[in-house]
Amino acid sequence: MTRLLLVPLDDAVVFPGMSVTLAVDTAGEETVLLVPRHDQDYAGIGTVANVTDHVSLPGGARAAVLEGQHRAVAGAASTLPDGRLFVEVEEIEDPTGTTSREVRELEREYRAVVEEILELRGDDGRISQFLRSITQPGQLADTSGYSPDLSYEQRVELLQTVDVAARLELALKFQRERLAELQVRKRIRDDVESGAEKQQRDYFLRQQMDSIRKELGDDDASVVEEYRTKIEESGMPDAVREQAEKELGRLERVGEQSAESSVIRTYLDWVIAVPWSERSEERLDPDYAREILNEDHAGLEDVKDRIVEYIAVKKLRTERGIQEDKRSGAILTLIGPPGTGKTSIGESIARATGREFVRMSLGGVHDEAEIRGHRRTYIGALPGRLVRALRDAGTMNPVIMLDEVDKVGNDWRGDPASALLEVLDPAQNSTFRDHYLDVELDLSNVLFIATGNVADTIPGPLLDRMEVIPFDGYTTAEKVAIARGYLWPRQLERNGLRSDEVSASDQLLETIVTEYTREAGVRSLEREIGTLLRKSATGIASGELTAPVELSLESVRDALGRQKFFQESAVRTAVPGVATGLAVTGAGGEVLFVEATAMKSESSAGTLTLTGQLGDVMKESAQIALSYVRGHTDALHITPSAFDGQSFHVHVPAGAIPKDGPSAGVTMVTAFASLLSGRPVRHTVGMTGEVTLQGRVLPIGGVKQKVLAAHAAGLTEVVLPERNRGDVDEVPEEIAKAMTFHFAMTIDEVLSVALEPAPTAAAA
Repeated sequence: MTRLLLVPLDDAVVFPGMSVTLAVDTAGEETVLLVPRHDQDYAGIGTVANVTDHVSLPGGARAAVLEGQHRAVAGAASTLPDGRLFVEVEEIEDPTGTTSREVRELEREYRAVVEEILELRGDDGRISQFLRSITQPGQLADTSGYSPDLSYEQRVELLQTVDVAARLELALKFQRERLAELQVRKRIRDDVESGAEKQQRDYFLRQQMDSIRKELGDDDASVVEEYRTKIEESGMPDAVREQAEKELGRLERVGEQSAESSVIRTYLDWVIAVPWSERSEERLDPDYAREILNEDHAGLEDVKDRIVEYIAVKKLRTERGIQEDKRSGAILTLIGPPGTGKTSIGESIARATGREFVRMSLGGVHDEAEIRGHRRTYIGALPGRLVRALRDAGTMNPVIMLDEVDKVGNDWRGDPASALLEVLDPAQNSTFRDHYLDVELDLSNVLFIATGNVADTIPGPLLDRMEVIPFDGYTTAEKVAIARGYLWPRQLERNGLRSDEVSASDQLLETIVTEYTREAGVRSLEREIGTLLRKSATGIASGELTAPVELSLESVRDALGRQKFFQESAVRTAVPGVATGLAVTGAGGEVLFVEATAMKSESSAGTLTLTGQLGDVMKESAQIALSYVRGHTDALHITPSAFDGQSFHVHVPAGAIPKDGPSAGVTMVTAFASLLSGRPVRHTVGMTGEVTLQGRVLPIGGVKQKVLAAHAAGLTEVVLPERNRGDVDEVPEEIAKAMTFHFAMTIDEVLSVALEPAPTAAAA
């Protein structure tokens, strides 16, 4: 063991064979131990170095010239009074003499890799000569320590690798990583240089081609002239032509070789694609329009009347030479449940008027640029959907269907509904400006038809611009007529059947309508008919059935399964505390059963629990109902003690479906009154109306849809607010005749109709 002075090296590593000058005080020692140190953490192995000289540094400091000899492991340490640290050292020298075949292979590969690195870095030969002068494999591996690319941690790892073969393998790994990095850099540099050379070469070739074309009289002028001809023939307004010619001038100046030319050409292509001067020859024949609409759709008389009125007015103005008023356009909005034919009637309107038809689905659109287009400063910018719709239609007066306008969303990308404010305003849309084209578009000749399931989610300013036509659903008779005239033939064709192969009676179709569907529209009905006919098609194809096939109730049950919908109001309302209410959802009218029950409460005050995913307004209706019943016990023949220590629970079944609105107010009052008086609700009665704390019944909306739902559920009487008396005129005549309407101003009038007579009264 040798005792040497410890000289720590902060973030530096000295290898055997290295000669370095360090600003350290060797205190007259001829041999020292150099140990790498990082954040007071010493390496496990250091380098024994001889002090060969002392030099003076600028400023008067002293430095020592040190030459690394071999590795050593530091042992026990002792500190002198002057602060110097001496350690016991176990010296480790690399073996000399004959080396193994493995080491020789590593040595050769190491030299080859370093030669490639030097070649890539541009060595002047001195390093190669130095490398060739080294014969010992351990010393050869230590030359990696000279590399400026190795990190401190990699140098320490190399210093601490005592085994020569392992050290040489580690050094080879580090040099391979350097070589790979240098090769990637060289490849990138070569690619950049070759790309620049290619661009320069292409530029000179284009210049030569330009000169040749000019000599031949064939240059970019041909492209420019082609655009100029298209602009002349497009019939675009003067302001638009001026903008197009301005862009054409820019194209002519920058030339085809410019990167900007493709952007300009795309813009010109879109400007030319708009059918500025094209108009469909409109057929202004009200009788023909009525015939087409009746042919394509059953019912929907309000919609048909409005379309016929639009055509008739336009015909009169045309025949009498009245100048067209751009502000007199119609924005029809069809609001109603799914499956009632809102979208398909747009195609019928286009066919009836002789216009082109384009459908734009707005469901889930969040980006305002979908309507107005992107600014041309964006990469990949395009015009909005309206410009694309005009291009697809090929005319400036198509029928554009704005489908699902109630499902337009808004977020950080903008509010498409706000962009529609200008589009759907006849007073403004004659000067609509798309962000991409940046020219005025006249949309006043377009017949816009918007559709939606509910009007509640349409922003107020947008709804104000629309002429709303409600789609309130179909009666059972209308559904049977639609099934017979439209759905049945269509499903026969889709299932490969002929009309004489399968038949069904109207009574059977009515059974499918009432027992297998409960909807305002006819989508589910068509699916059920399709299922039934697929079963028949399978039987005919397999030979199990022989055409013609007359479908029966048994074949319906076999194909569609058990009955899905029942008229259960009699069973549900047999118990006091259950009342039958009427509501309108996005899917049409619905029958809701409001259930109320009471239980003993631990507190004298009692509580009110509400379940069934009720919205805030509906929760308030329940509070109002309980407060009214509690405050009018005498009039309702309820014992005041019935509330003592009682908690109440109101539940509206179909708990997975959110419900809200004030129209269940009278139903909740009736449920509480029934519960506390013990008088069941008459199972034939459905009711709707908002109630106040004074017991007044206020009007509600959706009367037609609610009455249709009541009729479909088997109810025969409906209680409505007095101020909704006029809305009954909208109910189809056959339904109105089958129903008995009771109009109420106060809740007392509702209860007198809705509740069964009191037991005492019945006994008397």
